[in-house]
Amino acid sequence: MTELVKYMVTALVDNKDEVTVTEDGDVITVKVAKDDIGKVIGKQGRIIKSIRSVVKAASAKQDKNYSVEIDE
Repeated sequence: MTELVKYMVTALVDNKDEVTVTEDGDVITVKVAKDDIGKVIGKQGRIIKSIRSVVKAASAKQDKNYSVEIDE
């Protein structure tokens, strides 16, 4: 699941080298550069909501429930 999130986030940001995605149990934490946080969140949180929706749909196939969080 971390590969999926990393793929989506690196497509959005400018500093692709600073993207780190870690998984701790059912929580997937995304860390990006300060300049790119707005690009991942999007206007009114639409992009991060979309990422969470895709992860929720993909995790349903694995019978798990992941949540995606952004670490600042």
